[in-house]
Amino acid sequence: MMRRKFKTFLHDISNDHSWFTVANFLTLLRIILIPFIVYGIIHAKWLYVFILFFTATITDLLDGYLARKLNQYTKLGAYLDPIADKLFLFSSFTALAFVQSPSFTVPGWFVFLLFFRELTMLVGMVVMELLHIKYEIKPTIWGKLTTLFQSTFIFWIFICYFFSWNPIKTYSVTIVLLALFSVFSLGHYTMIGIRYIKR
Repeated sequence: MMRRKFKTFLHDISNDHSWFTVANFLTLLRIILIPFIVYGIIHAKWLYVFILFFTATITDLLDGYLARKLNQYTKLGAYLDPIADKLFLFSSFTALAFVQSPSFTVPGWFVFLLFFRELTMLVGMVVMELLHIKYEIKPTIWGKLTTLFQSTFIFWIFICYFFSWNPIKTYSVTIVLLALFSVFSLGHYTMIGIRYIKR
């Protein structure tokens, strides 16, 4: 059944001849930058990472805007954009968790929470596919805010490092707030999934 769904998805993509758009190109660029960002974090090339992370964040802001402004909505873009966001941020936080720095420490439990959040959402999508439930891949305001806050937090880590700041109390509180926001947004997506199932 999943194989048939996957073949249907590939068929829809192949028939969507307008998929090569500026918006999709920016989304693909964000995915391509991920291994370079992870490499830079692991090898502590912070200025290099900052430039790449800033570039990736700009593509995230522009792809959705251009898709709407230029009327370039495609089925591929609808799937690819959220996947790019999740891979981009999860990979960045995972790499940061393995870096030993006096300026910051991303706790392992936070990375596990992010992994659990994304896995839960993926399982929910698979369940709805198996139940033949039609659903729309559309980020909510809470999902967008979670992505925004996570990106801002990583930028803040860079700033703390560049200026040799070590705001331990603020850092700890921010990590907890990010975790709570991630859990809240997961709950919101879960409620949306339950509504789809009840229909």
